[in-house]
Amino acid sequence: MSSPQTAQVRVDASAWQGELAHSWNYIGYDEINYTTTPEGEELLAKFMAMQEKPYFVRPHHLFCTGNGHGIPKWGSTNAYLEDDDGTPIYDWTIVDQVFDTMLKYRCKPFVELGFMPQDLADPAHYDIGADAWSAQQYRATGWAAPPKDYQKWYDLVHALVQHCQQRYGENEIATWYWELWNEPDIFYWRGTPEEFNKLYDYTAAAVRAASPSARVGGPATTNPGPSSRAAAYLEGFLEHCANGRNAYTGGTGAPLDFISFHVKGGGYRADPRHRKQNPPSVKQVLRDTANGYAIISKYPQFQGLECILSEIDPDGWAAGGAHDNANLNFRNTEYYASFTAAAFDKVSRFAKQNGWDLRLLTWAFLFVGERCFEGTRVFSTQGIDKAIMNLFRMYAQIGTQQVAFESSAAKNPLDYADMNGRGEKPDIAGFAALSGSKRLDVLVYNHHDDWDMRGEYTVELEVAGLPFAGKSVTVTHQRIDAEHSNAYAEWVRQGRPNYPAPGQRAAIKARDGLELLEAPRTVEATSSTLRLSFTLPVHGISLLTLTAAE
Repeated sequence: MSSPQTAQVRVDASAWQGELAHSWNYIGYDEINYTTTPEGEELLAKFMAMQEKPYFVRPHHLFCTGNGHGIPKWGSTNAYLEDDDGTPIYDWTIVDQVFDTMLKYRCKPFVELGFMPQDLADPAHYDIGADAWSAQQYRATGWAAPPKDYQKWYDLVHALVQHCQQRYGENEIATWYWELWNEPDIFYWRGTPEEFNKLYDYTAAAVRAASPSARVGGPATTNPGPSSRAAAYLEGFLEHCANGRNAYTGGTGAPLDFISFHVKGGGYRADPRHRKQNPPSVKQVLRDTANGYAIISKYPQFQGLECILSEIDPDGWAAGGAHDNANLNFRNTEYYASFTAAAFDKVSRFAKQNGWDLRLLTWAFLFVGERCFEGTRVFSTQGIDKAIMNLFRMYAQIGTQQVAFESSAAKNPLDYADMNGRGEKPDIAGFAALSGSKRLDVLVYNHHDDWDMRGEYTVELEVAGLPFAGKSVTVTHQRIDAEHSNAYAEWVRQGRPNYPAPGQRAAIKARDGLELLEAPRTVEATSSTLRLSFTLPVHGISLLTLTAAE
């Protein structure tokens, strides 16, 4: 009998379960202008270096008015202005720089069509006459207003898509996503749901008119929790696209090539007293994803469409950090990686069980000029990669032929009595995949929502059905935990410097890559079953790669 601190994990490499959808190749961030900074290009180059397929990049503020300089939670391109007579002036200079940079690093734009240009904002929501100098009111509310003229909005979207078609080619932009807006069910949209649906009608018509093969969709609403405004908004949007009167064509319904909504595991706001709050909840992420699926399933005409969780994260407020609220320090640590591994695994399993084409977008990038390990939701801080970046390095190595994976310590968060599994043991689970007949990858994570939980578990791994029985097998074991693939631990050892001195930085940077738990070793697969044992701490992730000798 296994001890309470042991997990029995069994992988059957002969039990194929179809393709493992590498659906995690999506990232996003508020500050569109960070894309073209040296720091932004450095990070995109890292994604290019590890990608097995292009990453899609979704920034906010594509149409916003300003000085073209990114700051936390804000960006601008001046793509749309009007002359004194109200004639539109299109300027694609910054937009081109952003898209060119994405493509330079073999990424692809996930084009978020928003927000409202200053000169196009509805005066009922925003008075440009009182704001021509400071633009403070525009940044407060004007960007979220409906357009004063829906035809001018149509013309703007059409002009952008047409410009991209001419610059990059129809075949290229047909691979992009064209998504309207972001989170219209909250403060990102100052109009009514009906006005948003009208905006979608004009947007979809403009995209399709400029590029018939382009993919257009939305509505990028927030967590569709049970009986929530977000759930009602998502359903109202789908009902409109299915059966509503189209405000542009006068016909019934609107084109919809993909559906998007967001799920977060919790939320934090500034708290100078730094009181401990509830941790993020994998259960909430899974529950709201399942509820979104239930809403979509009411519309048979939308079955089979891609659905993108165009933000799936432990929490909201990416620009907030540990100095704003000490709870956000979890983003610096291995916890962020283990939460993401658990959440992605649970929603991906749900999607596979339901034959649902689900894609996952991590809302994280970087912040220029921040203090080291600020605690913002980023992959890299001052050019030093966090543990979360190393999870994506693990993902990029994994094969595509999924095989059976079972764990005696796996949990279903929907069974938890509360939102965080208090009183439950940690969830030890994962997945496995083959690459041809000579390599097997097994990812095992150990997660509990309580970021203060400690402990170490023994994982007894049995791999059956090996396609390379009778051969020597090299076992490579990569690990993310408090001491591996985790530059934060070294930053703490170096005294937590806000701006590390050159020697400190070198020591911290040396630990920011994906690290081995032990040196690779060779074992003999004398039969089709191989047994391995290792310890895995809470909030740890192991990637074991078994490679047959030539």
